Amino acid sequence: MEPPARVELPAAFEDVEIDILAQLIADMMERLMAHNDQIPLSPESLTRFHSRSAPGISILDYLRRIVKFTNVERACLLITLHYIDQICARTPPFTLSSLTCHRFVIASIAVSSKALCDAFCTNSLYAKVGGIPVGELNLLEREFLRMIEWHLTCTREILQDYYVNLVRTHSAGRYIIVGTTSGSSASSDSEMDYESGPSRAGSPTPVRPGDASIILIDAATLAPESPRPPTVEQNMAFAAFQQAGRQAGSASPA
Repeated sequence: MEPPARVELPAAFEDVEIDILAQLIADMMERLMAHNDQIPLSPESLTRFHSRSAPGISILDYLRRIVKFTNVERACLLITLHYIDQICARTPPFTLSSLTCHRFVIASIAVSSKALCDAFCTNSLYAKVGGIPVGELNLLEREFLRMIEWHLTCTREILQDYYVNLVRTHSAGRYIIVGTTSGSSASSDSEMDYESGPSRAGSPTPVRPGDASIILIDAATLAPESPRPPTVEQNMAFAAFQQAGRQAGSASPA
């Protein structure tokens, strides 16, 4: 059986079809979620971005919905990966998982559009598209800004690096950027990063977009938060998660 034909993409991320960019980002996020979902949940790791259960819509369909109804710019999609790297470096307990990804993405799009674009939608529209109450999006936006410490922009070169590495590490290896060569080891390197077994401590180590290829930020230049005990809100939320899990288990047929 012949391998699928390679699809050539433009050299600059500004010129790529936005649906293909959404596919590339979703592919990266799906692998992040698959890995990070293996990490046991703890009270101190709970954030406002956690949902009680994983949404029923895939992250690709979610991104396509956002693109369709908000006319989001390509830079705003790509910078979401930079935000993940920044926040994970500053707040190590946070991971992008199936419980956090969708809410993180809609908050990221709302914030980045305001920071990078001359025209953007209202929070009412972002909330409607994202499937959450507008009051909840307002809270997510404030929490997002706190976690990112208002570092909302980056250079065009950083976004270009993310684009190149999304193409290079795509799980199916079907894309190639015009004017570059792509070694066959790129896909296998990515798979090794995301499908590695448990760490020596007994649980998987969280991964971020930059881990798939090169680290695009210098974590040493960031000031991570000092470890703090879980708050009362986190303990209550964690107890609710556990209770929901027990109820789901008891409702399952024997």
